[in-house]
Amino acid sequence: MLKKTICLIAARGGSKGIKRKNLRVLGNKPLIAHTIEKAIKSKLFDEVIVSTEDEEILKISKEYGAEIPFLRPKSLATDNADMDKVILHAIKKLKSIGYDFDVLVNLDCTVPFLRIEDIANTIKILRNKKCDGVYGVYRQHHNPYFNMMELNSRGFLEFSKKLKKRIKNRQDAPIVYQLNGLFGINVNQFLKTGKRYTEKIVPFEIAPETGLMIDTEFEFELAKTIVEKKLLII
Repeated sequence: MLKKTICLIAARGGSKGIKRKNLRVLGNKPLIAHTIEKAIKSKLFDEVIVSTEDEEILKISKEYGAEIPFLRPKSLATDNADMDKVILHAIKKLKSIGYDFDVLVNLDCTVPFLRIEDIANTIKILRNKKCDGVYGVYRQHHNPYFNMMELNSRGFLEFSKKLKKRIKNRQDAPIVYQLNGLFGINVNQFLKTGKRYTEKIVPFEIAPETGLMIDTEFEFELAKTIVEKKLLII
């Protein structure tokens, strides 16, 4: 059976941290343009699809070569929209109009420094390992076993994760990972559960700097500096 891989770029018009975030210009192009061009340049995908409810995002996405075969319902483009439902909607829509694929890779517009080789390795692992999904991650030095705390019911601080013996050095703490907006899923398995986070997902580690996610104005300014000083390739 012919195996096909599609890229899904989910880009809604609204955002709270940075207004119209997916259309903010970085390095002379909207954020979403970088993601579309990288997906196309990679030659890893049979189709590059944008899921949006926004007419301006639709127009710009088409200009940069993406396909928009459907509009996302506004109910799936709110601040509280469930990403699993966004993906499920996209898969069912695409299947209903004749798209045939067994792997879906999500690329987040707000992670512009992802490397093509990391996307390729995510797909490779997913196709060669018996799992439901592969997630791009990097090791996080903020660690709930060592230096992250939360308020308990009495209003006092306590460590988010408790161990029988207190860890004195960060290096001795269990490894924890930060997700970064890159993931690939087995479409058939996802259709059975409707959930990305199952008991059979595996990590693919990437360099922390390439996983920079732009969710705040500070992070956007940081990304601009990285581009201007050519510290990373966008």
